[in-house]
Amino acid sequence: MYRKILMRMRMMNPTRKVVVGWAKEYKRYLSTTTTNQILLSPPLVSVDLPEIWGSTSTLYHHHPSQSPVSHAKIINGKSIAEEITSRVASNVKWMKESIGKVPGLAVILVGQRRDSLTYVRNKIKACDEAGIKSVVAEFPDTCAEEDIMTSLSKFNEDPSVHGILVQLPLPEHLDEEKILNLVSLEKDVDGFHPINMGNLSMRGREPLFVPCTPKGCLELLLRSGVGIVGKKAVVIGRSNIVGLPIALLLQRHHATVTTVHACTKNPEHITCEADIVVTAAGVPNMIRSSWLKPGAVVIDVGTCPVEDPSAEYGYRLVGDVCYEEALRIASAVTPVPGGVGPMTIAMLLCNTLDSAKRLYGFT
Repeated sequence: MYRKILMRMRMMNPTRKVVVGWAKEYKRYLSTTTTNQILLSPPLVSVDLPEIWGSTSTLYHHHPSQSPVSHAKIINGKSIAEEITSRVASNVKWMKESIGKVPGLAVILVGQRRDSLTYVRNKIKACDEAGIKSVVAEFPDTCAEEDIMTSLSKFNEDPSVHGILVQLPLPEHLDEEKILNLVSLEKDVDGFHPINMGNLSMRGREPLFVPCTPKGCLELLLRSGVGIVGKKAVVIGRSNIVGLPIALLLQRHHATVTTVHACTKNPEHITCEADIVVTAAGVPNMIRSSWLKPGAVVIDVGTCPVEDPSAEYGYRLVGDVCYEEALRIASAVTPVPGGVGPMTIAMLLCNTLDSAKRLYGFT
C-alpha cells in the first residue's frame, strides 16, 4: 500500500482532496496492520505527505477534552517489549533455519559506571533470549582512544557483527564524536551516525536506523492507538539521543512539535497545551499536573534515582513526571520503570535484526 501511495506522490500533482485521501489510507494502514509485522511504525518515506496548505482550515481537527480524566491508562512498555522481543526471536530462528546465519551485536563498554554496566547487562541478556549473538569489548576508564578505535575497526570488518553500539557516556578524555563517527553506517544500530540523523530530519529520506529510545516511544504511541497526525506535541529536552530524534519522528508523522528546553520561557504554559508530551529532561518529578492538559498522552523517558531507605538498594527510580498526579489528569501515561526502558532494548534488537536481514538479503 505504501509503495502505491509513494508512487502517487511522485507522479501526480495532488490536490488538497487527494492529500486528505492519502492521510486516510495511512490511518487505515495503522489500524489494519497484520500480526506478522514486528513493529507498527512504517518506513518514514511512506508517511511523507505533500505540503499543501488550505486557505481557511486545516486538514485535521482536534477537539481536546475539557475535564480531567479520572484515571489514565497505563502504557505497559514491559509487556509490549516482551511481545516485540518474542517476534524478533521467531525471526532470528527462521533466519538460522533458512540460511544458517544469526544477527550479531558488538558493544563497546568503557569504565565501570553502575548504570552503564546495568544497561549493557540487560542488552546482552535480551540478545541471548532472542538468539542474537553478542560480544562486549570492555575497556578501563583510563584507556587510550586508539584502543577503542582499533576495536571498532575490527567490528566494522567482522561479517558476523551486524550492529555496533558504544555505551554512552564516555570518560571526558575521549572524543565521543570521533569515536561514534567511526562506527560503520551499515552497523550503526544506535542510529547516531550523522548520516542517519540527517536522513531522519529530511522529508523523502529514510535513515538506515532510527535511534532506539525515540523509536520505542513512537511504537508505544502507535500500539496504544494514539493519533499523531495533526496533534500538538511537546518534547521536553533536546539531546541528540532522545529529544532531537523524537521531535523529528513526531514531525515526520505529522504532529505539530514544540521543543521545550532549559532556556525556554514559560515551559509549563507551553506544555499544558500539548496533546502528546514526551519528556526526557532527567529531572525527577519536574512535570506536575499543572503542566498537563486533561486527556494528554504522556511518554516519560526520564529515569532518575532518588533516595529511598525502604527500597532494596536504598534508592528507587522515578521519571520526569509526577506519576500519581499524571494518572489523575492524563488519558495515558508510561510508568518509570517499566515504560520506555524495555522498549529501548527491544528496538535495539529490531535494528540489529534489520541490519542482518539487509546484509543477507533475507526477507
